[in-house]
Amino acid sequence: MEKTEISTVLTRPVVSEFLGTLLLVFFAVGSAVLAGEYIGTFGIALAFGFTLVALAYALGPISGCHLNPAVTLGMLLARRLTLRTAAEYWIAQVVGAIAGSALLFLVARQVPGLQTHGAFGTNGWGDRSAVHINLGGAFVIEILMTFLLVYVWLSVTHKVAVIGFNGMAIGLALATVHLIGIPLDGTSVNPARSIGPALFAGGAAITQLWLFIIAPLIGGALAAIVHQVTHPPHEPVLVADDAVPHEPATESD
Repeated sequence: MEKTEISTVLTRPVVSEFLGTLLLVFFAVGSAVLAGEYIGTFGIALAFGFTLVALAYALGPISGCHLNPAVTLGMLLARRLTLRTAAEYWIAQVVGAIAGSALLFLVARQVPGLQTHGAFGTNGWGDRSAVHINLGGAFVIEILMTFLLVYVWLSVTHKVAVIGFNGMAIGLALATVHLIGIPLDGTSVNPARSIGPALFAGGAAITQLWLFIIAPLIGGALAAIVHQVTHPPHEPVLVADDAVPHEPATESD
């Protein structure tokens, strides 16, 4: 393989992570910013889930379509990625989220009366939460929601690529956590998705951003640890019935 071909192979996954995160933020976060009043929580959750499903089929075979530093961390701890590749993914995801947020901000500014300062599809607790969840509650729910997402991701994929119906399960998991989390803290489960919009919203969105970086990463790490217990490598998967001991059959009189 020539040097230029090797360079292309190594670049495609990073470009895919950049592009995918850009599109996820623009369309999914955009559903909340531009159309939230009309489609509600259910519609926003579906927008996140559907967007991820579509991108998983488009980009999953190339990069795994992580689009999320917490997912990449889970993959790293599961030893499916090298540290260098994970670092490249993290940079591409954050830059992609910022670029997607910039495009969304440009569109939002064309809508008369649309509030962006301190809002803009960002995450928050206290007065910035629809149910006024406190800091501790937001921290715990972000860990649990990210745990579910990354655990499902690790369980339905082999190595890195997302193929077949894997994208459907991952998209459903993302939609589910948004149905639960939007009223609580706006649902992050993705540090890059939180960083991009917060930079343009400013105000409390910036001061509260740390939680939506740290908690999802903890959730992703816990998912990788638990996944190693429930899905140990190099061991056959047990069928449920075969895993339950049975009494030996006896002949009837």
